[in-house]
Amino acid sequence: MKKPRKEDIKQEVFDLYDDYAHNRVNRRLFLDKLSTYAVGGLTLPSLLSFISPDYVKKIQITQDDSRLKSEYIEYDSPDGGGLIKGLLSKPSDATGKLPGIVVVHENRGLNPHIEDVGRRAALAGFVSLAPDALTPLGGYPGNDDDGRELQRKRDRNEMLTDFIAAFHYLKDHPDCNGHVGVVGFCFGGWISNMMAVEVADLEAAVPFYGGQPTEDIDKINAPLLLHFGALDKRVNAGWPAYEAALKAHGKRYEAYIYEKANHGFHNDTTPRYDREAAELAWDRTIAFFKKELL
Repeated sequence: MKKPRKEDIKQEVFDLYDDYAHNRVNRRLFLDKLSTYAVGGLTLPSLLSFISPDYVKKIQITQDDSRLKSEYIEYDSPDGGGLIKGLLSKPSDATGKLPGIVVVHENRGLNPHIEDVGRRAALAGFVSLAPDALTPLGGYPGNDDDGRELQRKRDRNEMLTDFIAAFHYLKDHPDCNGHVGVVGFCFGGWISNMMAVEVADLEAAVPFYGGQPTEDIDKINAPLLLHFGALDKRVNAGWPAYEAALKAHGKRYEAYIYEKANHGFHNDTTPRYDREAAELAWDRTIAFFKKELL
């Protein structure tokens, strides 16, 4: 059986996975279409395994890392989903209050990858909170397919309310200095953009390949750092209009488009991962938060 390599996979496969991951095609149609690319020694199971996330081998910072204090907490979102579970992390050697970062997951709940990203943010010198918007439905179910199905059952504006509540919880937390930003990926990128619109005292927002707001852009106070993959035509289609509105209203923003990078390029658990782009985007993100929140 031939082992797939990223450079051997056609861009159409990544685009097909993006459609599946964002519920534009169902699993049966996804597998039917994916099978057409299982040629030249590739089998459908090997191709499916290759393109699916690998959470076991890809975790960078484990839950028991001695450099961190990391624990699950619950906070109240009375106008949203009620009690919401989240992973709260901070450096174990912290001696004073730290700036805060809300870390927002993709469209499948708080999976192991986003928990890992929350710990990475904490290790960089912040107190981070990574909420699970699936909490009212029992929480992340252990796999992304079921996670996507669960998240589709929740109203996205109600989930936005849950993440805004996370902002207020973190801002008032005794370990936080009251300066809070947000970073999010995919669905979380949309949440990050919307929090910039809805939360007047948000101090920094970093959407990774997130959908853009089309109204009330004049209300944005937080500086923005936006990351896009050049191959992500679906999300990028809305960027010119958003950028024009940001310019028209005199908003502070930086935007980077990473060449040859797909949607999801920061997620190191799938072959869409682009190491060079991901590391550069993350370094820029941490530098941005340190500039705006410290």
